[in-house]
Amino acid sequence: MRPRWRNFDWLLLLTTLLLLLYGLAMVYSATASNQPLTPAGEPVVRQAIYATVGLGLLLVLALIDYRWLLNLAPAIYIASVGLLALVLVLGRFSYGAQRWIQVWVLPIQPSEIAKIALAIALAKYLADRVDDFRGWRPVLLSGGLCVVPAALTFAQPDLGTTMIFVSMWLAMLVMAGLRRRQAVLMALAALLTLPLLWGLLQDYMRARLLIFLNPNLDPLDAGYNIRQALISVGSGGLFGRGFMEGTQSQLHFLRVQYSDFIFSVLAEELGFVGALLLCALLATLLYRVLHVSAISADAFGRLVAIGVFAKVLAQATMNIGMNVGLLPVAGVTLPFISYGGSSLISTLAAIGILQSIAMRRHRLAF
Repeated sequence: MRPRWRNFDWLLLLTTLLLLLYGLAMVYSATASNQPLTPAGEPVVRQAIYATVGLGLLLVLALIDYRWLLNLAPAIYIASVGLLALVLVLGRFSYGAQRWIQVWVLPIQPSEIAKIALAIALAKYLADRVDDFRGWRPVLLSGGLCVVPAALTFAQPDLGTTMIFVSMWLAMLVMAGLRRRQAVLMALAALLTLPLLWGLLQDYMRARLLIFLNPNLDPLDAGYNIRQALISVGSGGLFGRGFMEGTQSQLHFLRVQYSDFIFSVLAEELGFVGALLLCALLATLLYRVLHVSAISADAFGRLVAIGVFAKVLAQATMNIGMNVGLLPVAGVTLPFISYGGSSLISTLAAIGILQSIAMRRHRLAF
């Protein structure tokens, strides 16, 4: 046991803990002014409980040999797809979407579980073919694994998470051996299907894309929060207005400030320096995830790590991008920072799997 614990990635754990503390501080700031609607400190206490549960799960998964997931991959994938289907029948509506299942007093978001399940399922399928990755069969069949959860999530509707599923699939395909010619043909096919995809989008999705191109199109409704987020980020300056001193958040000009738009709260109160610190922590975490992929003892572990890397990178990029007006509003949370139990616990579980991969490597780290 001792030699394996020596391989534990302590920098990955330290970065994770720092991000958790950063997130707890920002959730407290973003929700403290909600009184008397919610008791002071209640959301941050809930988030701390989620973090504690997630850290416990991280340690348990680190102790378990990740290769057990090879045999469990089909069952995990089927269970996650079943939960996504169930949410369309029994799910709870919130903000115009049906994304949560109520389990006792806790709302669970199955799409967050499905991200990890998809990474495991794709890793198993592609790892079995990584030494003979020829033709279109592996590409199409792995795409089928991605399409099922993506389609069920799109129906909720949740375009942002759907795009995260696709990003994970593409990243893992590249790691598995996707050829340049295949990549070019896939890009051309995607361009040709854009008119069809536009037709499949719901009205609010089209509105978000149009508002992204012209925020003044509907400044008091669909474009309101985008404008407020830009004001928040821009008013932060270099060092910010001060912790819990942001006018946009504390006076509730900014909506959904504890979740999708928490980066705007951070940028206003802690300024460019605070945003840069967050980006540095996320970059360090992503580097350690790539490190785990590089030292993995097998293709399965390497591909799982790449799936987690793509998940965190895509989610962080989409969230920060929409807060600063560089990407359309996608309704995704900022990893470790935004309020939400399902997102936080599933991400910490993924870190636990990465630690298991790192602890069971067969060659020297760099």
